[in-house]
Formats: sequence, C-alpha cells, structure tokens
Amino acid sequence: MAIDLRSFAVATAGFASFVNLYSPQALLPQLAGEFHVSAGEISELMTAGTGAIALTAPFTGVLADIVGRKRLITAAMFLIVVPTVTMTFATTVPEMVFWRFIQGLLVPPIFTVAVAYIGDEWPASDVARVAGLYMVGSSVGGFSGRFIPGILTDLIGWRAAFDVVALLTLIAAIIVALTLTPERNFVPSGGPLASARYMVRHIRDPRLIATFAIGFGVLFNFVATFTYIGFHLAAPPYSFSATLIGGLFVTYLASSVVVPWVGRGIALFGRRRLVLGIIAAWIVGALLMLLPPVTLILTGLTLCAVCGMLCQTVATGYVTMTAKEGRSSAVGLYASLYYVGGSAGAFFGGIAWSFAGWPGCVAAIAAMLVIIAAIVAAAWE
Repeated sequence: MAIDLRSFAVATAGFASFVNLYSPQALLPQLAGEFHVSAGEISELMTAGTGAIALTAPFTGVLADIVGRKRLITAAMFLIVVPTVTMTFATTVPEMVFWRFIQGLLVPPIFTVAVAYIGDEWPASDVARVAGLYMVGSSVGGFSGRFIPGILTDLIGWRAAFDVVALLTLIAAIIVALTLTPERNFVPSGGPLASARYMVRHIRDPRLIATFAIGFGVLFNFVATFTYIGFHLAAPPYSFSATLIGGLFVTYLASSVVVPWVGRGIALFGRRRLVLGIIAAWIVGALLMLLPPVTLILTGLTLCAVCGMLCQTVATGYVTMTAKEGRSSAVGLYASLYYVGGSAGAFFGGIAWSFAGWPGCVAAIAAMLVIIAAIVAAAWE
C-alpha cells in the first residue's frame, strides 16, 4: 500500500506542476481583449513561465542536495499557490507577467526533483511503471490547466478560474505532504562544483547538444501552435469561446495512446529514422491546420500533438542513454533548453502572427521542423 500511495503522490506532483504552467493558455484571446493588448503582448504570460523554468531547471538538483527532495517538492507545491492566487488581483498585463515568472520559478523544484525521486526510491524493475504514472499525472495536469480554466472562465470569469487552479494545487500539496515518504536512498551529487563539472562535460558532447536543440524545437512548436491557434479560432468565422478553445487541448491526450509504443518503433527503425519519419508527419499536420474546415484543423492539431510528444519521448530517452555521468544535470540542461524553446515559440510566434496571422505561425512551425530534421540527420547516430 505504501508503494501505491507514493506512486499516487508523484503523479499528483506532476499534475500540480503542469496545471499551473498551462493555466493561462486557453484564456489568452479573452485576456487580450480585456486588457486591450495584442496577441504578442498577452503571450508574454507563457513566455514568463517557461523562461523562469529555463533559468532554474538545471540547478534544482543542487538545491535538493541541501534541502532534501520531499521537503523541496512539498514546499514548492505550497508556495506556488501564492502567485496563482495573486494573479487574480492583477489589473495590468505586466503585473500578471511578474507573478507568472514567480510561478515558473517554483515549477522545476516540483517536477525535476520528483523525477529524480522516482529514480532513487523505487527498484530498477519498478521505475518505468512509476515514471509512467508520473507522466500520466503530468499529462492530465497539462490538459486540465488548459481545459478547466477555459470552461470556468465562461461560467464564473478568469479570476475565479485561477482561484480554482490554486485550490486544486493546494489540495495536491496536502496529498503529497501526507503520502510521499521522505527519501531513503538519496545520495547527494557532490555539491555545486560537481554539478558544474558535469554540465561542462555535457555541453562538450555534440550528441547531447543536438538533443538539447531538438528539445528547444519541440516546445517552440508546441507553444507556437497551441497559443496562436486559439487566436485563429477565436476570430470569425469560427468565433470559438474560451470553453471551446480549452476543448482543443483534448487533442493533447491522444499521444497517451501512442507514446507507449515508442520503444518498439526505435527497435524497428532506429532513433534517427523514427524521428525523421515523425517530423515528416508533423509537417503534414501543420499544413492541415491551414485548411478552413474545423475537422481538418483538429486533425492537423492532433497529429502535431502526437508527433511532438513522440519526439519529446525519444529525445529525453536519448539524453539519459548518452549521459554516462551526471544524468540529473543532463536532464536539467535538456529541460532548460526545452523551456527556452517554449519562450521563443511564444515570442516569435507573436511576431509571425503580427505580420502574417495564422499562416505566418504555421510557416514558423514548419521552418523549425526542417531545422530539427537537419539536426537529427547530422548529429544522431
């Protein structure tokens, strides 16, 4: 029973991380209208969160060495409630952006440390199962962060919707505090100097650099796609409400059916050929989103979501396989570049939207896919 409770606790931690991170995304068109700002300006809410994660992700392992893993996870979960609630009192976009940045700083101490906790506290034969449960919790959190605020904004307003997200996070923090046992097998990495040495080794490995670049491109496209398609469908002739825009993220869950088969795909085709095939399908999905019928847009969006999650799964696995020492710092660097890519996707997607609308965003997405394909073809074995 103790193992079941701990598994539930780490899945709950994953949920709390991503329900907060993605909570504004479905509301951006409505917030832009309320605050009388452009799509690019309101997308700073996404840039601030992902940018803050990029700053702190590589260093949370060092902090966990000092504080302890359970203490850091639970403290961050309780603390993240504060900026989530405080955003509801904001009267300007810069105020909201500031609190989103604070919120983002508190996400890596939850999700990166939870992943490390899984690797330490379960036997090797059980790690994959528990990591899978953690990914389920994270996926549900990402979906809920987009879907629940979308529905609630139409019913009770966006400020109350963020209050509900804060309440869900508080409940999750209490669950983790009560059910996650203190770490027993944790071995400190050797402190900041050891972590710095590992990071230097990682950034000298061309295979890892290439994989970090792929992570950058994956979240660049995710954020550019799911942020600006909301503006595309909120405008005539579609005129989607916040609820319908939140419903778009059901497509995000489709990947949960396919991702468990990644291992078999790698065995059949090899990592490089598999990812190049996935990228080709991803480009097809992006082009489908240019067509007018909603059914084709949703088909393209689903294909993009599935392909993005497949690339992410293969790339993170390649990081852990390639980094022989300091795997946690390697994963932290990957996460940092991944979220830098998310910030870049929001920023450059906004520029593309300003100049050419939704077709401009799709052109930026397709260009990034070509870059990722070139990196994979050149650098992966």
